Amino acid sequence: MTQEQIPDLTPEGVAAVETVADLARLLRQLRRREARRRGDSEWTYRELAAKTGWSLGSISGYFDGKALPPTDRFDALVGQLGATPAEQGALATARDRVEEHRRVIARASGAARSIPRQLPTAVAHFAGRAAHLAELDALRTAHGPTAVVISAISGTAGVGKTALAVYWAHRVAGEFPDGQLYVNLRGYGPTGSARGPAEVVRRLLEALGVEPQRIPVDPEAQAALYRSELAGRRVLVVLDNARDTAQVRPLLPGTPSCRVLVTSRNQLSGLVAADGAHPIALDLLTPAEARQLLARRLGTDRVTAESRAVEEIITRCAQLPLALAIAAARAATHPNLPLAVLAGELRDASQRLDALTTDDPATDVRAVFSWSYHALTPEAAQLFRLLGVHPGPDISIAAAASLAGLPVPRVRHLLAELARANLHVESAPGRHTSHDLLRAYATELAHLTDDDQQLHAATHRLLDHYLHAAHTAAHVLDPMRGQLSLTPPQQGIVFEPPADHQQALAWFTAERDVLLATIDRAAATGWDTHAWQTAWILGDFLHRRGQWHDFSTAAGVALAAAQRLADPAVQARAHRNLAFAYTRLNRFDDAHSHLRVALDLYREAGDPAGRAHTHHILAFMLGRQGHHAEAIEHDRQALDLYLARGHRAGQADALTMLGWHSAQLVDDRQALVYCEEALALHQELGDRSGQANTWDCLGFIHHRHGSKTQAISSYQRALELYRDIGDDPQEAAALNRLGEIHFATGDIDAARSSWQLALTIMDQLDHPDANAVRAKLATVDGLTGSGPG
Repeated sequence: MTQEQIPDLTPEGVAAVETVADLARLLRQLRRREARRRGDSEWTYRELAAKTGWSLGSISGYFDGKALPPTDRFDALVGQLGATPAEQGALATARDRVEEHRRVIARASGAARSIPRQLPTAVAHFAGRAAHLAELDALRTAHGPTAVVISAISGTAGVGKTALAVYWAHRVAGEFPDGQLYVNLRGYGPTGSARGPAEVVRRLLEALGVEPQRIPVDPEAQAALYRSELAGRRVLVVLDNARDTAQVRPLLPGTPSCRVLVTSRNQLSGLVAADGAHPIALDLLTPAEARQLLARRLGTDRVTAESRAVEEIITRCAQLPLALAIAAARAATHPNLPLAVLAGELRDASQRLDALTTDDPATDVRAVFSWSYHALTPEAAQLFRLLGVHPGPDISIAAAASLAGLPVPRVRHLLAELARANLHVESAPGRHTSHDLLRAYATELAHLTDDDQQLHAATHRLLDHYLHAAHTAAHVLDPMRGQLSLTPPQQGIVFEPPADHQQALAWFTAERDVLLATIDRAAATGWDTHAWQTAWILGDFLHRRGQWHDFSTAAGVALAAAQRLADPAVQARAHRNLAFAYTRLNRFDDAHSHLRVALDLYREAGDPAGRAHTHHILAFMLGRQGHHAEAIEHDRQALDLYLARGHRAGQADALTMLGWHSAQLVDDRQALVYCEEALALHQELGDRSGQANTWDCLGFIHHRHGSKTQAISSYQRALELYRDIGDDPQEAAALNRLGEIHFATGDIDAARSSWQLALTIMDQLDHPDANAVRAKLATVDGLTGSGPG
């Protein structure tokens, strides 16, 4: 901005405001003008603070251009400084403009990692739908500046709703630089259990970069946070396979800069009537479009050479895109097979998929599915049926091998055969999935073809696979964590134990959704032992990732399963696990209730170790609430029980906690005694994780005690161990605290180095403290002038 463009209190000057500094300049002009009007000196910042009741720091920040006043404060301040009503309106507009400009800059500079790109791959041979694509294009400018454009694409199963939505979304993705969200709401699927809005909102918030710890428990608060995250952002939201309006409405953005596509078999008339959604009814392909689809997949020459057979295929497939795609896949993989033979197979196929028959008999896809299925080898057909037993959403090759009771190389070959038949797809390297209709078809075939004993055995192998694979991976993540006494696995299950911490973490990351679905399926079908054991094992991973909502949900399912088993010891463990999840969600009253029940059950079961673990969590809960004296009481009870039991790992953990809580009460001498004793035990046991945590605690104590050299040494020892065991989150936390020591003692370069290393790790992990560390780096850059610009 040139000298001539410096804002003043004229309408032109106010309109030229671009930055917080510009706005501050106008506030100073108002202050001087008001002083002249009163014939007195300018109000000092201290006087203005007294008049407004705001802090001196806030006032100085507003006038120095270091802070943007909130809307209500800004309006009050310009009124206090004598602005006319017209000036107040113009200044309010200028303030809003500055705030929006800051948001744009913040998104451009700091939100690159939180821009979701979730659109699935578009159909390679998309054909037809020109009118619908044009209709979607026209809607981009159809609404006013305050309305969210919502398109509701409806039609029968397999008509190509998702294909159209995803194809168009890819065409316009560039118009939504802040990201594209996609979620399958599973409104219509084999299980009949649609995804609840609360679950979906949490997943969408995670995709938008919101840390799990920031996501509130209350569903309405979650939806409000979701709308706030989207405010002012240009995001395309694709909500696929919705069951009804109630499932969709909480997922709608509140900002007109976003665009929403919804697909459903339901017409969603409520969404059209109340929310202004534009309905797009997707019907069957026209004969010309259906021929175009086949020509693109099979080649024009082949389609032209057997024109009459093609016409019959189109008729028998009812011009349904899904059916035509499967027919084309079969023809493409058998290039020497006359299309007339395929037309005959369609003509004679029996109908079996009653649950998915629509009100138009011509749209029945059973024939297409059946001949594709019957063309499989016997082994591939059996695997296809058994995949209907799997809870989804996808499956690894090893899990498929366990399900079928076959070697991995053989199953890999069979999955490739299913993919060629268009009955399964490789959704990611080594992971396979299928369309909901195909999953339903596989499930029905399994119950029609395989006897109960075979299905029971396959289910048992599948549940054993996930239970034992998770148990093994969890032990790699934390060798000192208490292990369950599992029943030996069924013969035929296969899994490869992870070689190190990173492989174990990657396994849990890939299987998280499957494990959660497996826990639900096991509990719903009478496999209660598998349900609670898998939930308990998964809890450690969910704890490491901060996914407390999933943790509490799984723990709740486990508790219900434990209660059905009527085993006090199992119930106690389940109550304790759920209480830990509630503690991390700050649901302290609920956590306390479950912990008290757990203590009573452990007493009934005569399990002192269980009581010790429960007191340990009680201490942790109380510490999070700031009740450190009470926490110490439970730490001591835990320690006494561990000592009586000879549980040395527990003793070490309890001593570390005693040290931490004593330090919070500024009892540094006693805290050091506890931590040094804990460290000796951890070292004797070879518990590197415990040693790292204790060194971390010692670093905190020495720092607070003013022993810089010892504090730095302690943190460095903790860092070495965290790096050795591959505990990236704890390494980042220790680097963060080490940076604070350097900063407090004036070693700015060392502070910057530690915080930069911490931020690099936190950004890789989407760590909730990343922004706080980024702010600290900005502070040191401001002090040294080494920052950007």
